[in-house]
Amino acid sequence: MAKKKKSAILKGENKKVEDKIVKMPEKSSNIALTFYSDDRWNNWIIQVKESGFEIKDEEEEDIGNAGEIFVNMEDDVILACLKVISKYNNNELSNEEAFNAISEIKEVVLKPVDPINESIDLMLDSLQTSLISVFASGECYIDGGYESTDDFPSLIKSAVSAEEANDPGTAISYVAVVGAHVLNGAELGEGLFNDLPYGLVAEWMDGIDSISAAMMGDDSYKHDEDDSE
Repeated sequence: MAKKKKSAILKGENKKVEDKIVKMPEKSSNIALTFYSDDRWNNWIIQVKESGFEIKDEEEEDIGNAGEIFVNMEDDVILACLKVISKYNNNELSNEEAFNAISEIKEVVLKPVDPINESIDLMLDSLQTSLISVFASGECYIDGGYESTDDFPSLIKSAVSAEEANDPGTAISYVAVVGAHVLNGAELGEGLFNDLPYGLVAEWMDGIDSISAAMMGDDSYKHDEDDSE
């Protein structure tokens, strides 16, 4: 997640996103590893509570060192998803197993979080919103729902248009295609984020940018070990 303070997402928009996107398919009983557990997520929530994080200045853009916990929290979830993708690429997980593994992580992370304080609630809401695109990208990649001829600027423009038309389900589908290409090794051009209006698409593209950053940094997701703790 970007290190800048996030604005609140309209509750109505979040409800639409949940209704159209965050539906959990049946779980597979064949997944040998737990990629992300409830305990792992709850440990982050405990750390967030203990941080006492607050946005003190409404005009302040940089959330400071205290806000790093949210960046690390998001990276941890993304690395778990990248481990699923890595095992899928290595034929250690079938298409169905990989899809269900992503869904299991999504089920853990997108659960409602009890209110803590206004600043933390705002940041967690933003983090969860950004991660929606991470999960959608993983699912799109596994399903092969992208083409070599896809054009990033056109996809993002279409996503923004869909959001403006109050169709977040279509909007996330365009963003997911961008994310699937990133998971396949494509790089995001710097100009993609120029003049991107604030809203769901901007939040989701923040998640895609975080995937790209994670793939260029920590490669622990390539190691074969249980990540549930």
